[in-house]
Amino acid sequence: MKLFSVGPVACYPEVLEEMKLQMFSHRSEEYKRLHRETVELLQKFLETENQVFLFSSTGTGFMEGSVRNCVEKKILCCINGSFGKRFSDVAISNGKTIETIEPPLGESITPDLIDDKLSKCPDVEAVAITHNETSIGLINSLQNLAHVVKKHGKLLFVDSVSSMGGTEIKVDKWGLDVCFSSSQKCFGVPPGLGIGSVSEDALKKSEVAKNKGWYFDFKLWERYQKTAGTPMTSVIPQIAGLNRILKLIDSWGGKEKYFDLYRERNRRIREGIQKIGLTLFPKKGCESPTVTCINAPSTISGPEIYQKMREKEFELAKGYGSIRDTTFRIGNMGYIEFEDIELMLRELGEVLTSI
Repeated sequence: MKLFSVGPVACYPEVLEEMKLQMFSHRSEEYKRLHRETVELLQKFLETENQVFLFSSTGTGFMEGSVRNCVEKKILCCINGSFGKRFSDVAISNGKTIETIEPPLGESITPDLIDDKLSKCPDVEAVAITHNETSIGLINSLQNLAHVVKKHGKLLFVDSVSSMGGTEIKVDKWGLDVCFSSSQKCFGVPPGLGIGSVSEDALKKSEVAKNKGWYFDFKLWERYQKTAGTPMTSVIPQIAGLNRILKLIDSWGGKEKYFDLYRERNRRIREGIQKIGLTLFPKKGCESPTVTCINAPSTISGPEIYQKMREKEFELAKGYGSIRDTTFRIGNMGYIEFEDIELMLRELGEVLTSI
């Protein structure tokens, strides 16, 4: 089965080989070397001097952690789709008050929307933005949005689950306080590892936070980080796999070369989709570089296309949320060869011409 899913994704062979290592204790010197080196590689990749924590969870652990550590009462959640909505659900479930910005589905968040909302709601403590909304294949202009958030002096939480590793993120330059992802997306590593940078301002908020829990306590993680450790057992194979892909990216010419690869895969998929006669769901100009969300034709539903492609040994992704039946998605994350893209598009064309 060829994977064009939106996570988990196909893993690089070198990553899988690295993960075959025999286990060692997460308190051992072997682990400390691996942990320290991986954190340093991530800091370089994200262009940050902030702490980078390796959670034994998916990225959603950082979502909950950011709310519990850094928000006392109120947060602004920017919602472009189901994962932006998840951030608001997490905040509410943790007893926080939310404000929301929710443009029509398929449209991006704009700086003016945030500026207007923060001017009207100065008591908001933090802003949550989904950089790349996986559910509808849309990317927000994070750098421009971050500038407005920082102008208002607010903390900024960024869900970069399906963008980190696939497009540029400059944590320190853009002022991102919590920026998180998961191993099973653009880095092409199996699931189970949450990756996140946490700023000094966020740590200061955590220091005085009440009822923040234990598992995702940023100050607890900071304390263990000083000795290249974690509060609980680490997902050592995933960390080894992440370490390997970060070194591979360097050997391939650096992260810009890796981002070029993602852009080229995405371009081939989008152009191929349009040649077949299909259209993209997001508004033109804000299409994701890692996930393509496609409108299904009126003659067949998105889930039917997904199932027919599975029968041809291609795993795409169903539509998500309110557009589940009318769309389907094609991911270009992880280990994908150009010839696989051409074959997938040819098979998709045959599916559509056969109905």
